[in-house]
Amino acid sequence: MSSLTFNKYIPLTERESGEKAYPIWLLINPKYPTVVHDIWRHVLDVIQDKVYRELHTRIDTTNIYVRSAVSDCGIVPNTLNWWGNEVATEIKLFRAIILEHNPKILISFGAFPHEFVRRVYEITPKKGPKYWAASILKDEFELSVEKFDINTTNRIPLLRRVIESDKFLETSNYFSRSTSEKYFHHVGTMIAEKILENKDSLNNLWIN
Repeated sequence: MSSLTFNKYIPLTERESGEKAYPIWLLINPKYPTVVHDIWRHVLDVIQDKVYRELHTRIDTTNIYVRSAVSDCGIVPNTLNWWGNEVATEIKLFRAIILEHNPKILISFGAFPHEFVRRVYEITPKKGPKYWAASILKDEFELSVEKFDINTTNRIPLLRRVIESDKFLETSNYFSRSTSEKYFHHVGTMIAEKILENKDSLNNLWIN
């Protein structure tokens, strides 16, 4: 793995890393910090490849902002109604940070971070984390890309894990790839296309 792709992407030992001024943010469940390695780095490989082929440069990921949705694994809820005061406080805090910095792309990983973001933006009806099955999150991803608007923060949900027995894309174009490879290629390509379409609005994204 080249340093251009990997940069500072290692499992987090602290609440946050990177710079809030960076246009792409990653939001994770503190129970599963390895999504940065297990999911994001593979998606990023696809993005970087597509970007390089078109622009002959790469995205500078050195200062990408990575944050745990909450600071304590013990307050991560697993039902619809049990979202304690601590989580409500975290939602208010993140809402203030979002409003101040206005990232262009906010990528969440898995059910809880996605529902957390929905509550940050006061999207109703509220759902329990168990509602967000992999198939529903995939639909949410497709919708988020379809409605992509560089003038606002685009909320893009990715899966926390890809199960090899999962049915993702049933197409002969992908017959030689594993389920995870199909997923990484699909979402990475779609994100890359939106980045490339809006490259002139993302001046601080590129390696000089």
